[in-house]
Amino acid sequence: MIKAIPFDYPYDGRLVAENTALIVIDLQQDFLSTSGYFARKGYDPSPLRAILPTVNRLIAAAREAGVMIIHTRQGYRADTADMTPYEKWRRKRAGLDGTDVLLRSGAGFQIVPEIDVAPRDIIVDKTCNSAFTYTDFELVLRAQGITHLMFSGCTTDVCVHTTLREACDRNFQCLTISDACASGDRQAHEAALHMVTVEDGVFGVLADSDAVIEGLSRLSGRHEATDG
Repeated sequence: MIKAIPFDYPYDGRLVAENTALIVIDLQQDFLSTSGYFARKGYDPSPLRAILPTVNRLIAAAREAGVMIIHTRQGYRADTADMTPYEKWRRKRAGLDGTDVLLRSGAGFQIVPEIDVAPRDIIVDKTCNSAFTYTDFELVLRAQGITHLMFSGCTTDVCVHTTLREACDRNFQCLTISDACASGDRQAHEAALHMVTVEDGVFGVLADSDAVIEGLSRLSGRHEATDG
């Protein structure tokens, strides 16, 4: 089990590598670069960049344990045919008309090079805050027998939390990794983390990366023994 609050994860003590996935949400150039969407909206991307070493440590530990790694990327079609009128209005209001910011055809759509993405990792592309909306994310999870999700990425209060909430409603067992998530709004980040633990874990549990890596190391030992 992984030491977490308000209870250790998972609640029934059945953590199995083959049923678990590390979710790495939206660590893209458009959110982490000084010229991307996030910066153009007036937010400081440095808190997002600060979690990259931690996320890579988690990725390495997950791979060693035999845990699946799923990355998400947010962006729209180059022709914006999948962009709602409201999103087009927000885009124009932000002065982004005529740019490739948040378009899948732009360089900003790509995951930052600092993140270790392996060929066997799964990448899910999305247009909405939730990785479940209009994607094959849930199909992939069900097809692979995934029942337990561990969340990292950005931003804590928007895409991470929206995906987390939907995952809980779909009966996945969820853990949010507190120091592997980030937001440009510190208050929103802290509130989002706090909301995980209310009502005795209404959105699962909260743990730091050290606790998760320690738990994964025990899984790694079992994984190697099984392979052997």
